[in-house]
Amino acid sequence: MAEPGLKQILEAALLTAGAPLSLEHMQSLFDADTMPDKATLRASLVELANDYAARAVELREVASGYRIQVRAEFAPWVSKLWEEKPQRYSRALLETLAIIAYRQPVTRGEIEDIRGVSVNTNIMRTLQERGWVRSLGHRDVPGRPAMYGTTRQFLDYFNLASLGELPSLLELHEMHDLRPELPGKIQEQAEEGAQAFAATPGTESDRG
Repeated sequence: MAEPGLKQILEAALLTAGAPLSLEHMQSLFDADTMPDKATLRASLVELANDYAARAVELREVASGYRIQVRAEFAPWVSKLWEEKPQRYSRALLETLAIIAYRQPVTRGEIEDIRGVSVNTNIMRTLQERGWVRSLGHRDVPGRPAMYGTTRQFLDYFNLASLGELPSLLELHEMHDLRPELPGKIQEQAEEGAQAFAATPGTESDRG
């Protein structure tokens, strides 16, 4: 059997990893004398993505690296393989998460000013326990309130490479104008991300 090429090695690694692989992690698969540079890796990844162009799976770049996953349009069928459906979140939680994503770094008080209601402690705890939100430090004002922002895990779960891929509602200037439709958009993104995450070869669905 011929020695496998770089593209095949990367495909095997991505199918086995069960989590996104960064370029650095891919390089660590090789000995020092055979280690490809990042430009070579990217070229092979482009070739692999092109191979998948007409297939039900895709090579997707998210914040933590690259992963192979089932395309979102196949979710109505593949989701029937799972006993549990992607979790649906309360409007209040999604609204809070959206404000943090779009306005970070933001304090709890600022979130409450935007929403017009107090933020339930359980919502902030849930967002942090899921690893989607973390404290970025403290605002240099009296009381030194904690400032919150999203994490790389948030981007991975929601199938995003960067915050720039969030729904274009960011173009709207007033946050209160977003309230009627933003939670629905984030819920759609959450379900698509959950389906992609669960359908990634080598992983189990995140049902926490």
